[in-house]
Amino acid sequence: MVAAESASALAAAGVDGVAGGVGGVGEAGGVGRVGADGLAVGVNGVGADGEADAGGGRTAYRRGGLHHVEVWVGDLVAARASWGWLLGELGWVFGDDWGHGVAWELGPVYLVVESGPDVAAGGHDRRRPGVNHLAFHAGTRDQVDAIVEAAEGHGWELLFADRHPHAGGPDHYAAYLQDGQGFEVELVAT
Repeated sequence: MVAAESASALAAAGVDGVAGGVGGVGEAGGVGRVGADGLAVGVNGVGADGEADAGGGRTAYRRGGLHHVEVWVGDLVAARASWGWLLGELGWVFGDDWGHGVAWELGPVYLVVESGPDVAAGGHDRRRPGVNHLAFHAGTRDQVDAIVEAAEGHGWELLFADRHPHAGGPDHYAAYLQDGQGFEVELVAT
């Protein structure tokens, strides 16, 4: 559902002060609203602690907290399919599509996958200087395992298979996946 549709659905449900688009409360195009206590009310039902919040999805924007991540890709169609599947499995919701980019939201944070005229040719290599990977809280060990089992059918491959699920150390249960364009994610069991 695009952000404007999310906003319309919230407005229809009686939630006031909703604006459409990707962004934070109080920003142009922000999704959500500010509650009487001054805290942002998220559209995804995720609390400030990252856990599901059946009590209205109240989220607090904290100074220094992550606002958004933007990943530039060479093949938007492939990235939309692989990232869209993975983020959906992790509880993110589709936020917006503007032709050369798409966004997903989780509470007050959003992730953009974009491919436009400013994206340089050459592809991504996680081993070069820059960002190596993004790590996500992925739920229980069983939930991590279920994502790994389905990942290959959605454009992801398991890295470090010989050490999985403890490639990060004996006390760290996680899966390391890489998409067809070389972007790595770490799915951490919590």
